[in-house]
Parts: sequence; C-alpha cells; structure tokens
Amino acid sequence: MRYRKLGKWGLKVSEISLGAWVTFGDVVKDKETVREIVGIAYEGGVNFFDNADVYAKGLAEEIMGEILQEFPRHTLVLSTKAYWPMSEDPNDRGLSRKHLLESITKSLKRLKTDYVDIFFAHRFDPEVPMEEIVYAMHTIVEKGYALYWGTSEWPAARIAEAVAFARENGLHPPVVEQPQYSMLYRERVENEILPEAERFGMGLVVWSPLAQGMLTGKYDEGIPEGSRFARYDQFRERYLTEENRRKVLKLKAVADELGLTRTQLALAWVLRLPGISSAITGTTRPEQIKESLGAAGVDLPQEALEKIEAILRGEA
Repeated sequence: MRYRKLGKWGLKVSEISLGAWVTFGDVVKDKETVREIVGIAYEGGVNFFDNADVYAKGLAEEIMGEILQEFPRHTLVLSTKAYWPMSEDPNDRGLSRKHLLESITKSLKRLKTDYVDIFFAHRFDPEVPMEEIVYAMHTIVEKGYALYWGTSEWPAARIAEAVAFARENGLHPPVVEQPQYSMLYRERVENEILPEAERFGMGLVVWSPLAQGMLTGKYDEGIPEGSRFARYDQFRERYLTEENRRKVLKLKAVADELGLTRTQLALAWVLRLPGISSAITGTTRPEQIKESLGAAGVDLPQEALEKIEAILRGEA
C-alpha cells in the first residue's frame, strides 16, 4: 500500500480506502462480515475509513466505530460528514453552526472516538453564509473534534470562496474535497475541481471510482439479483447504457494484458493522477476488498493509458 498526502497538507491516507456508503448497516448488517471486511482492509494497509452521519441513519458509524476499536487509533484516519437531514427537525440538517456542532458531537459518540481526522461538509448549503460555515468548521478543528475539514461535491467556485474567506480571516481552510470520479464520470473533476484543488493545495479523495460497480464487469450479461443496480434505479439509469457496456467489455482486454481485473484497472486509472489522494471503495463481501487491494501500488504504463483513453472516447 502506498500513502499519499492530502495535497500540500501533512496527513497521509492510503491510496485505496474503505467507505461505508450503501454498504454497512444497509446491505451488510451482519457485524461479523463487516469485521472481516474491515480486518482485511486494515491488514492490507488501508488506514483511511470514510463514513457519514446519514449512512444508514447513523448505523454505519456505529458498526464501523465498534469494529475499529480493535485497532490503535493513531493508525487510523477516520472521516465523517454532515449536511443531509437526520430527522424532521428543521435544524437537524444543512451546514448551520448549530447543526455542524451538534452533528460532529453525535458522530463522535457513534464512532466511539474522541476525534475524527477529517470532517466533511457533505454538500454546499446555499442557505447558510460562507462565513458561518467556515467559522463553524474552524471551531470544530480548534476544539479538537476534527483535525482537518473538507468539502464533498462542492462547486469549484464555492471551494475557492471558502479557502479565500479562511485565509483572509486566519481560519482553518478546507484541505480536501470528496467528489465522484471514475472512468465513466470524469469531466467535472478533471476540468473544474482538480485544477482548483491543486491551486489551493487541497487533496481529492474520490467516491464511486468503480461507477457503482459498472466498471467491474458485473453487468456484462445483465443485472444480477441483489446487485446495486437491482436495488437502486438511479445508479442503473445513470450507468447501465449500451455505450458504457461496450466500453467496459473492451477494457477487459487491457486489464488482461496487464494481469489485472477490471476493478483493479479502474482503481489504478483513477490513481494515475497525483492530485488524487485516495480512491474510496465500497464493499459488501470480503473477496471484493481483497480484489480492490490488488490495485495498490499499480502504475499503469503509458501504452495502456492511451488504449484506455481511446476506449473511453469511443475511438476504439
């Protein structure tokens, strides 16, 4: 496993990381299965474990928090997030100072830890002034509830605004952005987010690097029962197109030439960019995390990158 800094900042995260979205507490409710998955990841060098209050309405944090008690805290990089509604209460959502401070307190209890390494603003909140968001995050860092703060799926202009406000007022700026990025969802990151992040010295930890499983080849012949596309219409409608299916089938030849699976090829491709700090993987079975770990340390040769680019652009 290789470890990368969050942009210019000192915190190092494993280039392959493990997230809890739509897995722990949702599809995977058996703690022993989660314990096995987390254990394989940790033994494979994963130190970055990503979560959010809204994942399974707090249950994902509770499950992961209980299991991660088994490992020395200083060897872990834990993150969580706040923004989405956690109840019907009008203040139990968004990025107000009230909600952010209350949310981090509740998340720490569920995670059974005194602090998280990264606390993300899970989306931008247009109803809250930037000064309130940045001051609240600064307070959370100053209190030691989080060591760093970041953004997730924020527009590039809002990231720039947050960094500028923090710098102008001597406050802790965001150090990391968490966007969606994969072979099948790339333009926004490459054209908008990454240039701004690099300008400010921020790192990117990307989610859905496998395009919700489309890039693994799982859907070559249809939709398996119980799969993510079978459970979630929005993922199926976004990714399961005939064009994408053809691209994924062609990627198999490139992966085979390199002795990789398509999962490993897709992860290594994401990590080809030095501005990407980590690829966050989600898994429901132990064999899936084992396969993902096989992408750690893989540098794709230029010839393979050119073949991939041709396939993704529909030129091959």
